[in-house]
Amino acid sequence: MATSGLASAPPSPTAAPPATPAEALRFSGTTVDGKPFDAAALAGRPVVLWFWAAWCPKCRAKAGDVAAVQRDLSGRVHVIGVAGLRSGDAAMDRFVADAGITGFPNLADDKGDVWKKFGVTTQEHFIIIDKAGTIVHDGPLSGEDLRQRATALAG
Repeated sequence: MATSGLASAPPSPTAAPPATPAEALRFSGTTVDGKPFDAAALAGRPVVLWFWAAWCPKCRAKAGDVAAVQRDLSGRVHVIGVAGLRSGDAAMDRFVADAGITGFPNLADDKGDVWKKFGVTTQEHFIIIDKAGTIVHDGPLSGEDLRQRATALAG
């Protein structure tokens, strides 16, 4: 590995995120509770995108694992739910409350724009993006695999 001869300090954990997010973080939307969301604000930390549907029993079963990862890695990893295949606002709201996933943003991807961006075709799917903006996982995960991958990226 070539060096310039100049020593540089590693980036501070409190350093500002990069000014330009990676392509993977160029999307926006609205959360199920009606708040605007811009993924560019996630730049600089690992991101777990969890694609779910309110009617999906596998999603309901996985919700506790996702919530635990968010709770345990808060401040080091962003966890974002992406709700698709809407069964109505009330169903999404109930799912978020009943599943205990109120601790992180959940997007209401009504038109499937975020699902299409990442090529997701089935619910209970994960896209994991490292802090540089590179997609490092695309597919299903067990709760334990999710925890291991997110913890490794959190450093």
